[in-house]
Amino acid sequence: MVSDAPSRRTRLTRALVVGGSALAGGLLVSAAVSASAAYFVRRVLTPDRLKPDDTEVLSVGPGTITLRATDDTVARGRFGLRLSGGVSHAHLGEVVRADGPTVTRELVEVDGPMRVGPARWNPYYYAGEPTGALGLAHEDVVLDGDVGPLPAWVVPPADDVPRSDVWAVLVHGRGATREECLRALPVLHRLGVPAVVPSYRNDADAPALPGGRYHLGDTEWTDVEHAIRLALRRGARGVVLLGWSMGGAIVLQLLSRSRLQHLVRGVVLDAPVVSWSDVLDHQARVNRVPVGVARLGLELLGRRQADRLFGVDGPVELERFDWVARANELRHRMLLVHSDDDEFVPSGPSRALAQARPDLVTHAPYRGARHCQEWNVDPQRWERELASYLTGTLGVGPARRGAG
Repeated sequence: MVSDAPSRRTRLTRALVVGGSALAGGLLVSAAVSASAAYFVRRVLTPDRLKPDDTEVLSVGPGTITLRATDDTVARGRFGLRLSGGVSHAHLGEVVRADGPTVTRELVEVDGPMRVGPARWNPYYYAGEPTGALGLAHEDVVLDGDVGPLPAWVVPPADDVPRSDVWAVLVHGRGATREECLRALPVLHRLGVPAVVPSYRNDADAPALPGGRYHLGDTEWTDVEHAIRLALRRGARGVVLLGWSMGGAIVLQLLSRSRLQHLVRGVVLDAPVVSWSDVLDHQARVNRVPVGVARLGLELLGRRQADRLFGVDGPVELERFDWVARANELRHRMLLVHSDDDEFVPSGPSRALAQARPDLVTHAPYRGARHCQEWNVDPQRWERELASYLTGTLGVGPARRGAG
């Protein structure tokens, strides 16, 4: 009888080779998926420090300006435009004509010579500091933050209205600047509400952490807490917190984790991140990243190796940022402004939060506004709703003092 041992050895060898190749291939695929997941999350965590020119002035006419068409330049609403090099800034109104590669908009105001050439879109409409942009007196201060000096503006109220002892603290969003908050200052000024507008870690004018990464609000809330302490030192007996986009996520973390949370009288959130998981799922779809890859990145962000993988100080637990799931923990009254056409932070979680806590949340849905551009599309409505919430719901401002 002929032994079959050699054939068994041959089959075993082949199986080992094939199995080893499959395992190696699986490990390579797994490593590639993990690397893709880490890359996706690092993009979200990395501040957008460079603000390149992103459009072009093609011509300037009487009361109009023609630009290269982009998603930004054809959007509804009023916006700003800064010429390359920062030599001039313009206020632009609505679209007059959109014609394929070009768009013509109303030219409302210019603070210097306007010429043909590269330019940078300004979604905040106003540019600069409160005095130059709005004609509102302000003080430049530096907060003594845990990570180093944090520049901030202090904007006193108008002289001809009673001064409120409730201050406002305004928090800008991811990749934005303090200029994002300028749009709210005229309302606060008229109502007699002093305001503090702080920077926070990894802003262009604030200290950068060693890894240079955002923590999505997980640590930034402590910087905003220093702004509240400044208000208290100057006589505030309470604060209203206003946050845009990631600034909303920062505010919500402060409400749940700060020892000063009892001093917060109310909250105003514009296009807030109510759930980071929802936002990152949306961004994965928009950027054609498999949702599974994005979710793996979020899982890795919560692990002990997060500091090595992402350059953060430690794990970031995204469950802490799901305020639909945590709705029963909320204790503060809130005005929640969010456009259903927000292309960056979907409005679904905001609606769900408002439905979960109608006892606390005043919901103001918008249509036709892109991310954080509700004011741009309808500034009269935005300012009216903010004033009504402050004076009516919270009793802050002239109504609180018995003034008109």
